[in-house]
Amino acid sequence: MKVSLLAYTQNADAICAAAGKSCYSERSSQDLLGDGNPEKVLGKIVGMGHHSVIEHASFTFSVEGVSRSLTHQLVRHRVASFSQQSQRYVPLNEPTFVVPHTVEEDEECMRIYRETMDTVWKAYNKLAEKIPPEDARYVLPNGCTTNITITMNARELLHFFRLRCCNRAQWEIREMADEMLRLCKQVSPTIFAKAGPPCVSEGRCPEGKLSCGKPRKF
Repeated sequence: MKVSLLAYTQNADAICAAAGKSCYSERSSQDLLGDGNPEKVLGKIVGMGHHSVIEHASFTFSVEGVSRSLTHQLVRHRVASFSQQSQRYVPLNEPTFVVPHTVEEDEECMRIYRETMDTVWKAYNKLAEKIPPEDARYVLPNGCTTNITITMNARELLHFFRLRCCNRAQWEIREMADEMLRLCKQVSPTIFAKAGPPCVSEGRCPEGKLSCGKPRKF
């Protein structure tokens, strides 16, 4: 898996702080940009749960080498834009797939997994000789790798990190979310100061008996 931050709103913390201050001022956000202490202002606004102002910040990521299983989960986040590698137009002649950690740790499971993938790809290539790839792809597994471009605003990212950085999230999308959060913190430390699962952002776990009991640290 490779996660890259392709583009983001420059000066996002300061812009969102100015937007927040303009709601209570006769001055425009342009006049207020950089005025006073943007980090303190924005930290207070976000801390109070007023997240609409951070919708003005947008972040675009390139994600490579993740499974279709991950992207099936990812696209449930509707306040976002996605562009995914097409299996209709991109031939997948060589086996390329994600291996779960639990499979890697067990020799017999690894053997079964690889043999199954080899069988699947042989079938795919044979079918692709006679029928369109868009039909041959029906035999490809959820573990098949793909690339995807993701754009979310900061408010949706906070929601995304709240769900997907949790220990109870599926391992692969959690690894991706963790890396996305790390990159966001580098460029917008105020917005994402307390980003993460509820045990981080709120200091408590809402899962009750389903809690993992292991608060995360970022």
